[in-house]
Amino acid sequence: MFDFANNFIYFSLSIVEIVEVKNKENNSMKNRFEAQKKEDFRAVVEEKLLKARTVLIYGAINQEVAQAVTEKLLILSAESKDEIKVYINSQGGHVESADTIFDMLQYCRAPIKVIGTGWVASAGALIFVAPPKENRFCLPNTRFMIHQPLGGMSGSAVDLAIEAKEISRMKRRLNEIIAKQTGQPLERVEQDTDRNFWMSASEAKEYGIVGQIVRSADAF
Repeated sequence: MFDFANNFIYFSLSIVEIVEVKNKENNSMKNRFEAQKKEDFRAVVEEKLLKARTVLIYGAINQEVAQAVTEKLLILSAESKDEIKVYINSQGGHVESADTIFDMLQYCRAPIKVIGTGWVASAGALIFVAPPKENRFCLPNTRFMIHQPLGGMSGSAVDLAIEAKEISRMKRRLNEIIAKQTGQPLERVEQDTDRNFWMSASEAKEYGIVGQIVRSADAF
């Protein structure tokens, strides 16, 4: 005997399942399409920035950022000796990654101008002071912060002693870089970086971190 009710329920459930599968497929396709659009837009932006000889350093400094910045600097420097503009908005990050970018900014044969915006802190500040002071700019509301390197240590007593010694050497080296690039006495830099030392744009200019505060791209 044909069980109409049960078969109808089964048929209805099958339809619902098919609809759900289709919806999931459509959503998946939509998500992939949106992701592709964002990726394509990002590629267009990157291309236009490179044509304008402009590099952005935004966000936390890490190995991925260091590699991306290095690639762009090498490409632009190989193309011509025309100046390269580097915009920085960063809360800081890995010291070694910042060291890479710092050295690359000085290594490039093309002149580099850095422009700070938002905040330029910690490892970001180290990168910022790489060019000569006359090539260091910032927008009026930029904030700067310098401090000693942070390190979380664990392990045996011997390892802890080695790490502590290395952090001390790193702190000394970074303070010497800041002192050299700003013209401040090393003793003052050591004192200032003992804690988070925040500066406004005008204070950073007075300190020697910033060469000029600009309000318009026409200033370049």
